[in-house]
Amino acid sequence: MYKIAVAEDNSLLAKSIQEKIGFFGDELRFKFRGINGQDLLQKLAQDSNVDVILMDIQMPEMDGIEATRQVVNKYPHIKVIMLTVLDDENHIFQAIQSGANGYILKDEPPHKLLSGILEIMQGGAPMSTGIALKALRMLRNPLQNPTEELEEKTALSVRETDVLQHLSKGFDYKQIAENLHISPSTVRKHIENIYIKLQVHNKIDAVSKAQKQRII
Repeated sequence: MYKIAVAEDNSLLAKSIQEKIGFFGDELRFKFRGINGQDLLQKLAQDSNVDVILMDIQMPEMDGIEATRQVVNKYPHIKVIMLTVLDDENHIFQAIQSGANGYILKDEPPHKLLSGILEIMQGGAPMSTGIALKALRMLRNPLQNPTEELEEKTALSVRETDVLQHLSKGFDYKQIAENLHISPSTVRKHIENIYIKLQVHNKIDAVSKAQKQRII
């Protein structure tokens, strides 16, 4: 029987998730719920005997992305499935960068949630339909062919490279600003310059091209 914890700030949604877990009492057991990432970590500090965490992304105080980073670092035996309504590439990218093992949308029926948990415990990476295709596109290795010649490096400033490094790790503008001790508007300007120099239009392509050029 797999032990499941939930991180969800919405009480009604948390109850619905717990009910879904309860449908499979022979295979799953609900352990506890954290009302945000910080609350979850505090409860894990008291009892980390958990197999899988169903993690919401948008939560107050500490969101699911940061909570996942900390869970992965502190409790490597615990698997994390992002359980969210968000299906945009930005959040998928951040979730994968944070170390999440799976990404399932909240509107999936109970049996899909069960199959995702079983899959993740067998070493898989469960994802809802559509999410997997987006993830594959984002994670496609630009250096699949080891004999492929590297593109000529684009000249980025030291600060621009720092910002790009943070983007590749899934940090948002505010987090980058705090880490580099600059304003969010300055971060935004650096990113605009990065896009212009790399001739891209989004962070996924910027990171991919920078990795291909061995800038980061």
